[in-house]
Amino acid sequence: MARVYITDMQPGDLIEDQIFLVGSKDLRTTTQGSLYIHAVLRDRTGQVPARLWQATQTVFDGIPEGGFVRVRGRAENYKGNLQFIIDAVRPAETKDVNLEEFLPRTSKDVEQMWARLLEILRMIENEHLLALVAEFVRDETFVASFKRAPAASQLHHAYLGGLLEHTLSVMELAVAVIPCYPDLSRDLVLAGIFFHDMGKTAELSYETNFGYTDAGQLVGHLVQATIWIDRRAESAAAKTGKPFPPDLKAVLQHVVLSHHGTYAFGSPKLPCVPEAVLIHHLDNIDAKMNTMFRLIREDADDSSDWTPYVRSIETRVYKRDATVDAS
Repeated sequence: MARVYITDMQPGDLIEDQIFLVGSKDLRTTTQGSLYIHAVLRDRTGQVPARLWQATQTVFDGIPEGGFVRVRGRAENYKGNLQFIIDAVRPAETKDVNLEEFLPRTSKDVEQMWARLLEILRMIENEHLLALVAEFVRDETFVASFKRAPAASQLHHAYLGGLLEHTLSVMELAVAVIPCYPDLSRDLVLAGIFFHDMGKTAELSYETNFGYTDAGQLVGHLVQATIWIDRRAESAAAKTGKPFPPDLKAVLQHVVLSHHGTYAFGSPKLPCVPEAVLIHHLDNIDAKMNTMFRLIREDADDSSDWTPYVRSIETRVYKRDATVDAS
């Protein structure tokens, strides 16, 4: 049977024997006292709330949260939004699951983005920074992870290829902005952007769903990238035959450690060099733009010009383009 993705579902559609990822599940009680299951079903195109009426504790326990299920049911319109009513559900066998159907991915061409990122990195003239960058871009294992990793588990660029897309977007912003500030070190900005989130290749897990590795929980991507810079600087020095300048390495590590901008957001140091300040703000711009456009795109409620309140950005988002109807 052909795959039916969540974004293609329409009210009234009957779904037979389809596999979905269970994002969450909850056993609830109706006003009449009977049990029902509220769950969130996901695939790579999005998610849909689902309900199974006349549920039991046994059925609930048999649904693997964070795992895959086969379902039969129907799509319905509920208060202007799509929901899925489950008529039958059972765990899906691993051999039947195609993971490519469940992990969201960038809509952009990964190889084209990687080629453009390398083109920008070639603008770096400092031989030490170039040698350090080469330590990573020539590492096939690292490059494969960098191309595949998301930039976050839930917020901005939370899809396969998201880390590469985000890093390239911040680099493009930097290329546009740097000429406005001729005293900036272009080399340090470009290298700093390349390194700023690379630790997410180790911090995040992205094989069956998006989450955090043990190392990600214990160390985090800022510290991980800082450690990598320290180790690879020695390898870069061996190849150039020159010691890697200690001050340059320290400033580059500072750029990585401070790019979240505040202690509250996890930076152990506040930006105290111009290049670090710039990278923090460019990083934040790209993350916020990606988040807001995603919220607008995914909000299915056409009855309001506003999305629901979003805690991560502390506001609702105005969805309507006010220029369209302007005279």
